[in-house]
Order: sequence, then C-alpha cells, then structure tokens
Amino acid sequence: MKLETHLRAQRETGRKLLVPYVTGGLGVDWLDVVRAVVDAGADAVEIGIPFSDPVMDGRTIQEASQRALDIGATPASIVADAARIDVGVPLVVMTYYNPVHHAGHERFASSLAEAGIDAAIVPDLPLDELDGWADAADAAGVETVLLAAPTTTEERLREICARSRGFVYGVALMGVTGERARLASQAQEMGRRCKAATDIPVLLGVGISNAAQAVEAATSADGVVVGSALVARLLRGGGPDDAHEFVRELRGALDA
Repeated sequence: MKLETHLRAQRETGRKLLVPYVTGGLGVDWLDVVRAVVDAGADAVEIGIPFSDPVMDGRTIQEASQRALDIGATPASIVADAARIDVGVPLVVMTYYNPVHHAGHERFASSLAEAGIDAAIVPDLPLDELDGWADAADAAGVETVLLAAPTTTEERLREICARSRGFVYGVALMGVTGERARLASQAQEMGRRCKAATDIPVLLGVGISNAAQAVEAATSADGVVVGSALVARLLRGGGPDDAHEFVRELRGALDA
C-alpha cells in the first residue's frame, strides 16, 4: 500500500491522521506493540531503526535505541521482523543515513520494499544530497518523507514539499525529540506554512506529548506523529496493552 495514497484517503474522510513511533527491537514484544497501536487507531506506524548516534533524538529515544542495540537489534533484523507484520496500514522506517550508506542505496531500498515497508525518513540526509538515495527509493517504490523545520525559508519549504513523498513532516520545535509540558509556540505556524506550500498530507511531530497537544497541533495540520511519549511508557515497563491505551486516548481526542 502507498503511504501517501492511504493518508490522502483517510484525510478525505475528515479524519485527523495519527502516526505513532515505535523503536524497532525494543523488547521481544515490539511487533505486538506495532499491532497494538494499529488496533488502537494508528493510520500508519513509524518504526525507528536503532542507531548509536541518533542526532535528532533526545534522551528517551536515545535510551530506547541503546536498549534495542544492546539486545542485538540491527537494521537488517528490524526490516526482517517488520516483514512479518500484516497490519493493514503503511509502515515507515526512520533511520539515519549511516546504515543506508553502509548497506548501499539500492540494496537498502530493495530490502524495505521486499519487507512491505512503504516509506522511509532519513532526517540527516538534506534535500540537496538526496539524489542517490531518493532515486533508489523511487525505483523500489519506497516513498521518502522529508522534514521541514521552523527555520526553513519559504523557498526551501516549497522545494521540500515538492520533493517529499508520503507526507511532509513538519518539525514542531527547534530541538531534539522528547516530551514537553506544552506544545511549542512554533508548532501551529509550522503546520500553517506547510499546508500553504503543498497539498500532500502534513503531519507535525517532535514534542507532541499528550492528547491535548495532539489536538492543538492538528488544528493547523492534517495530523501528528507521536514518539517519545509512547516510547517512554515502553521504557518504564509498559507493553502492548499500555501502548494501545495511550494511542486509543490520542485517537479518541483527535476524533472528538
């Protein structure tokens, strides 16, 4: 299934989009966590491939990534495990460029496609350096989701939106991922700017920590990505049931 096609179809029904982030390999039940968040109403799932130097991520995702690495998670094992998931919504991997480069663009893109993974986010690969990866991804049928930050100029934002596939990931604040007490002041403006620049779905992420913040962010965008707040629950010993409960709360608030 195509990520962008699926999200557009959901948006056309008036639904606000919800994409939870789950760290791949975080415990033996991580696939059950993915199934649980889909059952609770996720429109797609972002699967993080653990990396030793996650420059965009704060303490929570860093800790989750390190735990997963310590118990043996690798990019290849995460992709192979994801191939076993049949959940009826698109899957997106989030990875840094080092594993992509190490595997080779064509090989990595092909491995995602063969596993049924629909899209990839590579946050440390800028627009101007996309060509090798994006060409391989396009050829394999893997959509490349690009990020836009609050400091992105209007001209650059238009270029990012024109090249992004699946959705545009509007970064809601300047800083790393992590839970915040309140929604960043730049978040809604980021949503409005992205929506003015493109018709493809726009999701806001980074620092969206609870149902109220998700609703607030979604007023200016098509939906939200929620990561650290979910992963923090897993780090505290929560499992699929806890993940289901949290995502169901987000879904209920967005649908209200």
